[in-house]
Amino acid sequence: MSYSFEYIDIILLAMIAGFIFLRLRGILGKKTGFEEDINPNFHEETVKTVPEKKLNSETFDESAKKEFLKGAQIAYETIVTNFSKGKLKDIKSLLDMNVYEQFNSALDERKSKNYLSETTFIGINSAEIKHHQQNKNMLEVTVEFVSEIISCIRDKENKIISGDPEKVKKVSDVWKFSKDSRSTNPNWLLIDTQA
Repeated sequence: MSYSFEYIDIILLAMIAGFIFLRLRGILGKKTGFEEDINPNFHEETVKTVPEKKLNSETFDESAKKEFLKGAQIAYETIVTNFSKGKLKDIKSLLDMNVYEQFNSALDERKSKNYLSETTFIGINSAEIKHHQQNKNMLEVTVEFVSEIISCIRDKENKIISGDPEKVKKVSDVWKFSKDSRSTNPNWLLIDTQA
């Protein structure tokens, strides 16, 4: 008698599986390969791509300036922090060759004197485009950054040579970025710095 209940369980489970299969087939349908459009008046929505405008001094409008400033602020913080850590290879793609050589020689001088730089980047208070111009195929943009940084330089005996590791100071930098207006590369290069 107990064997009959096992057969009933199997039959019951098979019926439930069959019911689920039929429900799924009814909901999802059966592909025959001859489907027609549901509504012939329904038009497929096409995405219209707007060709990207060539970036130059005339097309460097307010929205382009806002987008540029977002990237410039990220680049500023990245360059300042990596330079202070001595990691030029991490920012080489953001630097013009001349600026890279200047930074590299400054780091070599720091290493030769056995100085250690400690920098904590607090944040950027403001970033403002001061000037932009077209120089042949290069678009150049000058930005003034006002930031807050804690920095000091120590010698090999850990004595403070300059700066204060406890004090936040306001730093004003004027940096010039450049981008080839013919290039599809979105990166700008830092071509000049002034403190």
